Amino acid sequence: MQSQTALIVTALLAAAVLWAQERTGHLDAGPARAENAVPQVTRAENAPLSYILGPDDQITLLVPDVDEISNKPMRVDMRGNLPLPLAGRLHAAGLTAGQLEAEIETRLRKFLKDPEVVVSVTEFRSQPVSVLGAVATPGVHQLEGHKTLFQVLSMAGGLRLDAGNTVKITRQLKWGEIPLSSAKNDATGEFSVASVSSKSIMDGTRPAANITIKPDDVISVPKADLVYCIGSVHKPGGFVLGQDESLSTLQVLSLAEGMDKTAAPQKAKIMRVVPGTATRTEIAVNLKQLMAGKTADLPLKSDDILFVPNSAARSIAARTAEAAIQIGTGFAIYSR
Repeated sequence: MQSQTALIVTALLAAAVLWAQERTGHLDAGPARAENAVPQVTRAENAPLSYILGPDDQITLLVPDVDEISNKPMRVDMRGNLPLPLAGRLHAAGLTAGQLEAEIETRLRKFLKDPEVVVSVTEFRSQPVSVLGAVATPGVHQLEGHKTLFQVLSMAGGLRLDAGNTVKITRQLKWGEIPLSSAKNDATGEFSVASVSSKSIMDGTRPAANITIKPDDVISVPKADLVYCIGSVHKPGGFVLGQDESLSTLQVLSLAEGMDKTAAPQKAKIMRVVPGTATRTEIAVNLKQLMAGKTADLPLKSDDILFVPNSAARSIAARTAEAAIQIGTGFAIYSR
């Protein structure tokens, strides 16, 4: 009888200890409680904090316990609106991702206690900028927030070796005039147009010229004016002319690192385009006399070809080289 009484007392004491642990929160709830835990929400970092949402951007929401809108891609319509179950239609254009999160959380408080919302921008389409001309990857690029002119040119792969000396920016006046001294409004009164030295942008000598680019800006990089030196020289190819610059025959020969041993300098010629036609005229130049200072050094114009034949060359070699230049193949371009 005493042993039975002891067992009963021991069981009651164990039950009391378990009850006390549960009341004080020290009892391990086990796997069942872990399954019901609310997932932790962290803020997305895929978009710059300053990025302003606009029409055609696509977002994805993460809202714990709201399957109707969580993890489903949604696109901002062309009016800037975003239709959301429970939260209703709201105007997303003009808001950052953080501001949109706060707006959705405010609306969801009618249905949820302390809702947490994360907005991820999964497609950037509302801030296009066109980069045209002598860049590595011309086309339409997305700003995805604040970008300078240098950054946009870098997004386009940078300037090609045959890029000209200026970069032209065209901007819709709804974004204001371009903040450059060269800026002028076009004849329609709808656009601001400005040009800036590409060299000052790329080497950073004029920081003020590295302006902020706005959505729908058009950035044009024209091809540079070139002169060519081909034939029996050490470095045949095209050489970039600076703005309003001309090079003499000897200067171009120097850029081509001189003639090789097989050259026939007395038979050299300058091949120049006849204005208004697709043909070229040939101007004989005796490089041997020119280097001896016995004749005047001739200036070369844009698109001129200085051809230096070898001792056995025929005129067909010059014409073959000319054809290659016209179709843009077979010759290196050198910037200076």
